[in-house]
Amino acid sequence: MTSDLKILVLGAGAMGGYYGSRLVQAGADVTFLVRPGKVSKFRDAGLRVSSSLGDFYGPVNAMGSDQLQPEYDLVLLASKAYDLEEASEAIRPAMHSGSVILPLLNGMWPYDQLDRLFGKDHVAGGASYIAVTSMPDLSIKHSGPNDRLVIGARSESHVDLINRFYEIIQGTPGARALTDDIEQQLWQKWVMLSAGASATCLMRANIGEIVATRFGAAVIRQLLDECLAVAKESSHPVDGDAIAAIERLLLDRNSTWASSMMRDIRSGATKIETHAIVGNMVERAARFAIEVPALKTALAHLEAYEAQQRS
Repeated sequence: MTSDLKILVLGAGAMGGYYGSRLVQAGADVTFLVRPGKVSKFRDAGLRVSSSLGDFYGPVNAMGSDQLQPEYDLVLLASKAYDLEEASEAIRPAMHSGSVILPLLNGMWPYDQLDRLFGKDHVAGGASYIAVTSMPDLSIKHSGPNDRLVIGARSESHVDLINRFYEIIQGTPGARALTDDIEQQLWQKWVMLSAGASATCLMRANIGEIVATRFGAAVIRQLLDECLAVAKESSHPVDGDAIAAIERLLLDRNSTWASSMMRDIRSGATKIETHAIVGNMVERAARFAIEVPALKTALAHLEAYEAQQRS
């Protein structure tokens, strides 16, 4: 199908490149905002995505920031949280009075920042459950069959635009959902990710390996309970069905799941999403005087890693 929506995708990395390529396949009007030195590469050599849900390979429309005009209806923002300030400045020239940003970022801190910079009327919500990696040759690898994307409006002002975007994205491979309470979905994902990332980063192991130890399951349960308490006091309590789904993921002895942040640490990454995923959860706990000793232990570990990388 074709659409009159003009969509800008920030970057052609793992997440942006994957969902941008799916939108191209669906016939959407998509432009990738990339660094000037990479414009010709993507226009000429194209974007390559390998996936069990279907590969993509072909040239795509790409441009640098110096070419942007305020003509885009929707901006898909899939940067890392630690690059949010730079990303926000990069997309600003593309936005007009009716433009809406659709972030695919972890945690609630990025939404606080985007609301402050652009206003909540211009910031929708998206939660993605997928494992994608940007390879050294700039191709993108989708690992496993999972690709679930939940989107929703966070303001009445952009309900129609998000509905129109959903009409496009629902025609792409993977599970797609449109919700009228996207903030609850964002909190549920953050609770799962904060607990899971804390455990897998702290122990440098996947879920199955942690649960197989004598006290691993108990540590994960404590981390999860602390995150659930913060969500509840923040007026976003996680219901029983969602908790059960999180427990199935984080307490499965046969699971090979590990957070992408743990994989980043293993590879010696110089930047990781410590604050967005764990640190901001600890900060919110402090607002409500909630004791979160397990989360604080994980945070100290992550901050020590970051300090080591800086030095």
